[in-house]
Amino acid sequence: MKKFAGLGRFAAATVILSGIAFGSAAQAQEISDEQLKAARAAVAAIGATAQFDNILPGLAERLKAGLIQDSPNYEDVISATVDAQALALAPRRSDLEKEAATNYAKAFTVEELKAIADFYNSPVGKKLLKDGPVASRETNRAADIWAQGIARDLQKNANTELSKVIKVEPVPETPPAGDKPAGAPAPAAKP
Repeated sequence: MKKFAGLGRFAAATVILSGIAFGSAAQAQEISDEQLKAARAAVAAIGATAQFDNILPGLAERLKAGLIQDSPNYEDVISATVDAQALALAPRRSDLEKEAATNYAKAFTVEELKAIADFYNSPVGKKLLKDGPVASRETNRAADIWAQGIARDLQKNANTELSKVIKVEPVPETPPAGDKPAGAPAPAAKP
């Protein structure tokens, strides 16, 4: 019993010290209003949270599908209720925007955030956002093809060079069990 009490005190002390350490780190990361404003502009310019736009609608659709499956006679009321509740939660999207801005404000200076926003609001920045994913996808495809060719050539070249040093007797090709080569006599029957 004493052993568990000692472990409990140790765990409590660890939690308290962790809170103090993380609290100090959080205080050291104070974010000014100017930094948060610049971060919001950068987040908006790059569309950092756009990928999360479908979370609430997707959750609502899944909830409706599950509830309708359980009570199909109430499809209309279920749909209307879930939609109304989803709309009531929609303003909480700003919480995510604030969190994203806070994260960017911690990672970048005000000047860097302004430069990011300026670039991504420029025509070339907008074009990068629009066409960049296509270019990245095509580059990944080209890298896959390139890697396959490099792997093939590396294996071929290494085998060629190693065959000059390592003398390996060629392994005779044997047909798989049950197959007989064309023109080969059938095995003799056992008496």
